[in-house]
Amino acid sequence: MFEISLFIEPLWQTIYMVFFSSLLAMLFGIPLGVVLFITRPHHILSHEKIHRLMNMLVSGLRSIPFIILMIALIPFTRFLVGTSIGTTAAIVPLAVCAIPFLGKVVESVLSEVSSGLIEAAQSMGASTMQIILKVLLPEALPGLIQGVTLTVINLIAYSAMAGTIGGGGLGDLAIRYGYQRFDTQVMLLTIVILILLVQFTQFLGDLFVKRLRR
Repeated sequence: MFEISLFIEPLWQTIYMVFFSSLLAMLFGIPLGVVLFITRPHHILSHEKIHRLMNMLVSGLRSIPFIILMIALIPFTRFLVGTSIGTTAAIVPLAVCAIPFLGKVVESVLSEVSSGLIEAAQSMGASTMQIILKVLLPEALPGLIQGVTLTVINLIAYSAMAGTIGGGGLGDLAIRYGYQRFDTQVMLLTIVILILLVQFTQFLGDLFVKRLRR
């Protein structure tokens, strides 16, 4: 038999990793998505070379499997936080993985904003920043929340993978106890907790979207 206290620290480690990597993803991913959108050909700050270069970088990062990305970023992680092992260190590859993902989601969501609204704002003399802050982002807010929700859900899954290189959290618990010690109960309960985290995140995201749309 196992004690429920066995899960408390790994659960908080997972929440810690996901929370801060999500913050970094929003801090950098949303502006990235905005830049990808406005630099598209025939848009408000059209610049084909910048758009193409950024799109290639984003697509390149998104195509790297997360487990390989974690290993490749070990020197960069060690440079930033002083170590490549532990919960704080795992935030670096999680954020690097989430930023381009959220950026593409934001670009896609912004493309659904009516071009008529953008043209109307331009005809009234609105600056690029005013169009972004007062037209694009407010109009796309429900979609942006859904994009952030999807990003957080992906980060929950990726945080479990971080346990394979000493990142801590529920993934590390599942490997050390569930897999290496053949403890099926620990493995099953870890899966249940991860499912509940995902469902709770989806519930919150849907709740915010419904309130905004009302």
